[in-house]
Amino acid sequence: MPKVKIPRKSTAIDMTAMCDVSFLLLTFFMLTTQFRPDEPVIVDTPSSISETKLKDGGVVLLTMDKDGRVFYSMTGKNTRAAILQSMAGKYKIGFTDKQAKNFEGLESFGVPIDQLPALLDMETEQRKQFKQSGIPLDTIKNELVDWVETSFEAYSEEKGEVPIIAIKGDGKSNYPAVKKLFNSLQAKNFNTFNFITDLEANPNKKPSQSSH
Repeated sequence: MPKVKIPRKSTAIDMTAMCDVSFLLLTFFMLTTQFRPDEPVIVDTPSSISETKLKDGGVVLLTMDKDGRVFYSMTGKNTRAAILQSMAGKYKIGFTDKQAKNFEGLESFGVPIDQLPALLDMETEQRKQFKQSGIPLDTIKNELVDWVETSFEAYSEEKGEVPIIAIKGDGKSNYPAVKKLFNSLQAKNFNTFNFITDLEANPNKKPSQSSH
């Protein structure tokens, strides 16, 4: 008796719903993603086993490259605007509205304050090519500490809390330059720092075990 052959039919899958979801997710990420501005200097941070993460806001970031140049940054556009206004009054330097707007969006910088207006007038590509000398950290002219002090005052007035200081140093930075930075901050009673490092495996940490 011959076998009965059942005709094969291709299975049709409606992909409309999946395509809609994919485009919705793509649109969401395109609208919500914020690209981080380019930093004026790249540092190779040392590694550690600390897993502590910095908070999103209220961070005064001081970056030191291998040549000992120090760069300054402060989170929060509104806070940066208040800081610039205060520093402009202290050093008797005028900033245009455009320069002030550019400063609000500036990731970090490393020039003396009298050179800051010229830096803010540069186009983005010009600023990338310009080699910044670093913020003065001398005993007589310690502009960096002034930026830090002003940051604490502006953030405390705006948020009602004290910001934190984070130091991002290159692993090849020479010790005298690092010590000079620490001494300058401690001279103004800034004694608590957070160090930004690359995470490495903790040899004393036991691997997690999953239960079955």
